[in-house]
Amino acid sequence: MTGKTIALVGNPNVGKSTVFNALTGMHQHTGNWPGKTVCNAIGEIYYKEQTYELVDLPGTYSLSSLSPDERFTSEYISSGEADIYLVVADATCLERNLLLVRDILSITHNVILCLNLMDEAEKKGISIDILALKRILKIPVICTSARSGKGLDSLLEALRKFRVDTSGGPPSGSVPEPGEIFRRCVTMSTQEPHGFDRKMDRILTSKALGFPIMFLLLILIFWITMVGANYPSAALSGLFAFLGEKLRYFLEFLAMPDSLISLISDGVYTTLAWVVSVMLPPMAIFFPMFTLLEDFGYLPRVAFNLDSAFKSCGAHGKQSLTMCMGFGCNACGVMGCRIIESPRERLIAILTNSFVPCNGRFPTLIAFILIFFTAGLGAFKSPVAGAILASLILLGILTTLLVSKLLSITVLKGIPSSFVLELPPYRVPKVGSVILRSIFDRTLFVLGRAIVVAAPAGVIIWLLANLYVGNMSVLDHCTSFAQPFGRIIGVDGVIVIAIILSFPANETFIPIMLMSYMSTGMLTDYSSLSQLHETLIGCGWDMQTAISVLILCLFHFPCGTTLLTIKKETGSLKWTALAFFLPSIIGIFFCLCINLFFL
Repeated sequence: MTGKTIALVGNPNVGKSTVFNALTGMHQHTGNWPGKTVCNAIGEIYYKEQTYELVDLPGTYSLSSLSPDERFTSEYISSGEADIYLVVADATCLERNLLLVRDILSITHNVILCLNLMDEAEKKGISIDILALKRILKIPVICTSARSGKGLDSLLEALRKFRVDTSGGPPSGSVPEPGEIFRRCVTMSTQEPHGFDRKMDRILTSKALGFPIMFLLLILIFWITMVGANYPSAALSGLFAFLGEKLRYFLEFLAMPDSLISLISDGVYTTLAWVVSVMLPPMAIFFPMFTLLEDFGYLPRVAFNLDSAFKSCGAHGKQSLTMCMGFGCNACGVMGCRIIESPRERLIAILTNSFVPCNGRFPTLIAFILIFFTAGLGAFKSPVAGAILASLILLGILTTLLVSKLLSITVLKGIPSSFVLELPPYRVPKVGSVILRSIFDRTLFVLGRAIVVAAPAGVIIWLLANLYVGNMSVLDHCTSFAQPFGRIIGVDGVIVIAIILSFPANETFIPIMLMSYMSTGMLTDYSSLSQLHETLIGCGWDMQTAISVLILCLFHFPCGTTLLTIKKETGSLKWTALAFFLPSIIGIFFCLCINLFFL
């Protein structure tokens, strides 16, 4: 039986979701930048034979805020639905946090104040007179460091002992101004407790160094992801190959028809094995590193640096964060667009997220760069390849800005909204929880959706390659049909069909292309880059083909997982269709221009 309902309230970035997770045991995602919780989450607390319902409300700075998520918090508090309002405040920035406390106390006195981040306040030389604060506010005040679990037992005990006043109406007496309370209760051993943060910000958000550092850091993450993913990908491929043989033996033991064995083994299983072995390692590396930057406090600085660029394009500054998430996975980037309050600007961010390459496209881009653009460079091979990849990333970012501007003056007209961006303090990330959170909240979630899309795709790919009409497979008929269009844009019919059939997962583009070129009837891997290069040259590839394929890999319709996510997020087939056609049209346009240049 549920007892009291407790509303968890606080400014953005005070560790409110961390408190929620610690009290309920739920794996609610936490982040070190404002606006992470954009809808309320509900969990249950079991403590000393009592059950409490805990409602995690979106972060807000005051009850007069206007954004949709903050308005929701204000309306919920004003409704009186909760028995207790647990206000989480940042002990390192108490004066600003007390504004919300004062607003809530003007409505009800069923309030408990949780002073979180006390460990950081101590490191910064900030001392708070807790007894004086209790006396002034006339409410319980509990000190916690939720990330390490300190003080949570005292908080649970305070919730258990709290006697809810059901008389209604605001409390008697007035609460002093936050400046006044801060002066009476807080002492600092140093004149500038946030001095380290200020010094870091002078570097990371400066006009001269902010963008180069941001770009180099992004390249470093990509490099670590690609190099680090090679070994687990190879190990998984070997494991799946071994299991594939055992699967085939088992199916033969069951005396299944050869065609059905091939469909299951060479079609469904091989496709799933390829998607998992190629997708899982990069995501398992990229997302933890991305979340480490989030925990460290760097991502809000990225939004700060890019805010003016996106605002000039009629978009929202937070789109820079969702764009960065898209480098790991466009589906995750689309889900991340929930942090953007304006529906118009949220749609712009969703529709343009696939203009930056996800980790599924990076192996293809890198392979073609290495075999066609850096051959014979020796020691300069890696730097040149890195520079070309960086140029492609910049092209994707610039296209994102240009298309955002185009959408903001056409189908999604409107004035860009401003937002208050709090730059949180830099913190040492908790590596263990970051890895677990990234794997369960992002990696496995996206991989699950990819598997759902890839399984039926494996059947379709096998049928196309193994069903014959006349003396040609259906796949060969499709590539022949697409050949004239492919020539117009500087490629061939095999490449066009391979891009279309890699819709379930971008990682399958090269295997499908090799399957068609070599007529193997199943997804085909390459043993080395030199072998891939020889095969492609033998199939008529030249420098123009390579450039056109790089462009098409960068700009084409989102994968099936991303489109499924777009449909769920927008609830609209119209916007999902636009998300499909928009990057495809741009990629075709660029290829036409390249083809005209080479004529």
